[in-house]
Amino acid sequence: MESNELEHINKLLDSDIELREKIKEQVNELDKKTRIMAGLLNKIHSTPSDAMPALLESVRPILFSCRDVTSKLSEIIPENQFWRWKDMWSNSLRTAVYAAVLIEYLSKRTLLTIAQTAEMLGITAECSDRMALPAEDYLHALISLVNELSRLAVNAVTLGNFEEPIKISTFVKELFAGFSMLNLKNDALRRRFDSLKYDIKKIEEVVYDVSLRKLTSVPPPKTVENP
Repeated sequence: MESNELEHINKLLDSDIELREKIKEQVNELDKKTRIMAGLLNKIHSTPSDAMPALLESVRPILFSCRDVTSKLSEIIPENQFWRWKDMWSNSLRTAVYAAVLIEYLSKRTLLTIAQTAEMLGITAECSDRMALPAEDYLHALISLVNELSRLAVNAVTLGNFEEPIKISTFVKELFAGFSMLNLKNDALRRRFDSLKYDIKKIEEVVYDVSLRKLTSVPPPKTVENP
């Protein structure tokens, strides 16, 4: 190779290293935020229902502060290079999405759409070539949501909240039905989706026990059919 070519390649390598360090700095910041949120949200398993709103409100400011990170990443990432760098923050983003959908469910008993979640995290369509919320990451977060709700169904009963497992069961079965209609070709995503059957079974066992003991007057949801 000629010296000019070597010099050009070295500049490209240096530029990549510099960019990677800038991205890593923001990802570390996002990691900190998601760890704090995950720690706070883990308290839902020992929090009485009347104290739940206050707990969720304590997490919201941290969730909204993730917008600062996604905004800075969209400024740092060069045009049309989102897919090149996204693996650096994918896990952290999934945790942030998980926090968003869990807070939404526990607050309103509804599911955030992928567009609503992206908006909540400050990810706009205008910067989609630099920062976006891939469908795969959104779906991974929903599976994590079900994993957590299956735990909550058990722990809510120990706190005397006998209606919570039934509410969770209805929500999770509707979510599972939606997943069943997706064409999941990603192996990791498919395996995690298949594991949801165990979470649903766990929830159904709690609902059955609560209903059998007549601890609530709320009728249990219908049993989900395996796809």
